[in-house]
Amino acid sequence: MYNGIGLQTARGSGTNGYAQSNTFFVKPRSTTSGGGPGGPHRPLPPDAAGADGGGMRKPNKEILEHDRKRQVELKLLVLRDALEEHGYTEDEMEERVAEARKAAEAEAA
Repeated sequence: MYNGIGLQTARGSGTNGYAQSNTFFVKPRSTTSGGGPGGPHRPLPPDAAGADGGGMRKPNKEILEHDRKRQVELKLLVLRDALEEHGYTEDEMEERVAEARKAAEAEAA
């Protein structure tokens, strides 16, 4: 036992009695004491999260564009399945899907 921490005796405990600290425990930050990433005496950098009054970031344009393209392709796939069920030939389906793709891309842009 060390400083009152741990077992009085290791007998019958199934352990060796060695007391360890949890190194993965993260103490919560207190925002009221000014103890940010720089400590209580250093001011926060201007680009730090929360310094601008909010944590909202601008949406990534590439991700939004990719999501838009996925939605267009999903609509085209549904159209292709419907045309296939109605018995259209492969050439007719390709033609109608191409027309729908142009219309959907023009609508989304």
